[in-house]
Amino acid sequence: MSSPATAAATAEDVAWLSLDDLSDAGAARRAAEQLAQQVGLPVARVAEVGLAVTELATNVYTHGGGGAILLRSVRAGASPAVEVVTVDSGPGIVDVRIARRHRHSTAGTLGVGLGMVARLADRLDIASRPGRGTVLAARFEADRQACPTLAADSIGPPAAGISRAASGEHICGDAYAVRRDGPRISLMVCDGSGRGPLAAAAAREAVRAFTDCSQPVSPPEIALLRIHRALAGTCGAAVAIAELDPDAHRLRFVGMGNIAGAVVNAREKRRLVSNGGIVQYREPTSRPFEHLLPADSVVILHSDGVRGRWDCEGLDQLVSSPPLLIAATLLRDAGIRTDDACVLVGRASR
Repeated sequence: MSSPATAAATAEDVAWLSLDDLSDAGAARRAAEQLAQQVGLPVARVAEVGLAVTELATNVYTHGGGGAILLRSVRAGASPAVEVVTVDSGPGIVDVRIARRHRHSTAGTLGVGLGMVARLADRLDIASRPGRGTVLAARFEADRQACPTLAADSIGPPAAGISRAASGEHICGDAYAVRRDGPRISLMVCDGSGRGPLAAAAAREAVRAFTDCSQPVSPPEIALLRIHRALAGTCGAAVAIAELDPDAHRLRFVGMGNIAGAVVNAREKRRLVSNGGIVQYREPTSRPFEHLLPADSVVILHSDGVRGRWDCEGLDQLVSSPPLLIAATLLRDAGIRTDDACVLVGRASR
């Protein structure tokens, strides 16, 4: 008998802020400090988050030519944290290891920035390609003693997602969730029909049904049926679920609607196909597709707010990166600004 499934750490993507003017760094700092206070970080830790975000935002504008910053709250058990993700399409960093060192700069300035951020953050991950830009994720725990700083080369959580509302919208109708069942990991992406509060309400119901730990998450077709029933009375949604079984090197995938998926490694991209329809309007009856899951692969699910024809150029250098960096990079490069977007990445092995 398998062990009971458990919900993974939850993340709420609170706000995306543009960094296209030097004054935007101040707005990002104030928003980050407010979020840190709201999630319960100590006063001294709030100030540290503000310092780090100021430096990161300034770097994006000064060295990346502008970009965006995502502020999000993360909770693993009873421990709250603030996570910061920055993206830019600038010149990139030639050697990330050198750039992380205290006082190093590639622009002739004092350059204490990334070294200071690395000391303040409990985790700092960077993915960068010359000419393609940089994606950075920093995490700040409330209790640094309870959550010791992770090594920069550790891969981190086996799955992570990211979402972004359409331009001009404040509510995202796309959502994602992750469940653990022993060595197996189950990923779910939901795209609520339409946009705005009604779409977001349907997505929340899908997440609630999927993360209900009193109900099994495997096999995935049963979880999809449970979500279908939970969406009664909502506007419906497109939903896909992928179950990764690293021990068996197998993937089971089932989906309805416009959720795309792929198994990607340094050699190839293999598409995962959803069936037509909208969950809530028609009961799912399909059995899951089964695929090989090589140990060096990642599984990527995304809504139609991300162009489906993205290629693997550059991903061959990313597949060994933490899932959050992969998700943020794909959203930056293939995201559609006129639509809600969501990307979820899970790793076949750790």
